[in-house]
Parts: sequence; C-alpha cells; structure tokens
Amino acid sequence: MAKIRHLAIKTKDPKRLAKFYEDVFDMKIIHSEEGGAIYMSDGYLTLALLRNRGEATPSGINHFGFSVDDVEEIQVKLEKYDEPLTVRPSNRPFAEHRAMDPDGNLFDVSVHGYDEVEFRADREKKKKEKVKA
Repeated sequence: MAKIRHLAIKTKDPKRLAKFYEDVFDMKIIHSEEGGAIYMSDGYLTLALLRNRGEATPSGINHFGFSVDDVEEIQVKLEKYDEPLTVRPSNRPFAEHRAMDPDGNLFDVSVHGYDEVEFRADREKKKKEKVKA
C-alpha cells in the first residue's frame, strides 16, 4: 500500500511558518533552498513550505506525496483514469514523479522517499554503482 509521506503548503513567509512548526510540533528542518522553500520532518512525514509568489494565489495546501515500492504499478493504475505520471525536474530533491487526481489535486510519487535529500543525478549514480557491483 502506498503511504502519504509528504505534504506541501504554499505560504508568503516560509521562515515564519517553519518557526511555527518547529516551536509548536518540534519539527526539524531537513533542507532549505535558495528560492525560499524549507523542508521539515517529524521523523515520518515531510512538510515542504513553499514560497507563494503570486498575490492573487491563495496560500494553503499545494500538493501531497506518496511513497511507493513500484512506480510502474502506479503508472498502470493511473492509465485507467487517463492521468499521466510525469517525471519531476532533476533539481527536485525528493519526489521523482507527479500526477493529478480527477479533481485536479497534484500529488507526487516517490520510490526514493522523502526522508533524505537526493537529486536525480544522485539516484542515477547509485543505480550505475549497483550495476557495477
């Protein structure tokens, strides 16, 4: 069974929100990006606090992410709903894929998971090293 392990919130002030979750729930910052995104964890779920750049764009839930064992199995299931599974940009440190449910809610799909920062180049390097071994 896939597990929801990631939640992303858009906010005008990621640092302020990170301080809130740190103070109130003892969450820890695990990664931050130059563009303002801050990634936190409670040891199980990761929380991405993304800078909301548009004045007319509401702050709030942006997407959520599933950790799965087999991305191909998910892709086959999504085809029944005519929903494509797309590859995330290589500069994203967590989820490898993204899709949308029938109501337009975005979700990420990751075999790698959300606990450690690992870019696509890192994952590809690990795969090559396993093949050589």
